[in-house]
Amino acid sequence: MSNAHQSALPRTQAARAELPPRAGLGLKSEHFAQVLGSSPDLGFFEVHAENYMVDGGPFHHFLGLIRQQYPLSLHGVGLSIGAEGPLDKDHLKRLAELIRRYQPQSFSEHLAWSSHGPVFLNDLLPLAYDAPTLNRVCEHIDQVQDSLKRPMLLENPATYLAFQRSTIDEPEFIAEVVRRTGCGLLLDVNNVYVSCINHQRDPLAYLDALPLHRVGEIHLAGFAEDSDSPGERLLIDDHGAPIDQAVWDLYRQVLKRIGPVATLIERDNQVPAFDVLLAEAQQADHLLLQARGRA
Repeated sequence: MSNAHQSALPRTQAARAELPPRAGLGLKSEHFAQVLGSSPDLGFFEVHAENYMVDGGPFHHFLGLIRQQYPLSLHGVGLSIGAEGPLDKDHLKRLAELIRRYQPQSFSEHLAWSSHGPVFLNDLLPLAYDAPTLNRVCEHIDQVQDSLKRPMLLENPATYLAFQRSTIDEPEFIAEVVRRTGCGLLLDVNNVYVSCINHQRDPLAYLDALPLHRVGEIHLAGFAEDSDSPGERLLIDDHGAPIDQAVWDLYRQVLKRIGPVATLIERDNQVPAFDVLLAEAQQADHLLLQARGRA
């Protein structure tokens, strides 16, 4: 890649992923049998890439069967795109092999870091938004897209602190990454709401500062609520609760701005019965249908 970080991928190719503008669910192993037995009316399933970075086993067996029936979104949690060190080439190689194996309609990763030298931290940690970080993130995304031979989607983070050294506003930072690399945006609406409440920002103003025309997938999830040391409201992106009404309302505003886009219901903790998740997906599908009517 050049010093200007201009991606070799065509910009039009990265603007939208190929997932259908329907609601989807994160695929959980406890739901494999029910999905295969009932073939629920869903737009797609999403899996975490790192859960499938082995050669065989039951996860691959069931995912292969489900992939025959549904589009697939592959969501990474371990590339550590924001880390100061280089990307893990072995991890990237395993990811490329997984993509060749399943040909997902979408691949996404987080604007975060989770590694330092040889140490891997089981968390998605925030970045300082400044010029050196911007250059590093763009270089890493260029490397990912060149290695995978496809555009990726970058997910906006949920954050609980801000760095004093930051010189670029978060949505402006994301917009510049998208512009330089040609990647798309995975818009996590819950993350927008969580971060804006935690940092006392206007969620709609935050949304309008993002490159919404590059959104290829949307995530909806629930949050936990606590308070910080001064007693202010603190939201935690825990994916362990139903989607809050405030997030549904913000999602409606997103659809008014960009129209229907593939939408994932995320639930990674305290996972309920499949039918509970399916009901949330149906609620999202209803809003997507309304957005298609407006479009």
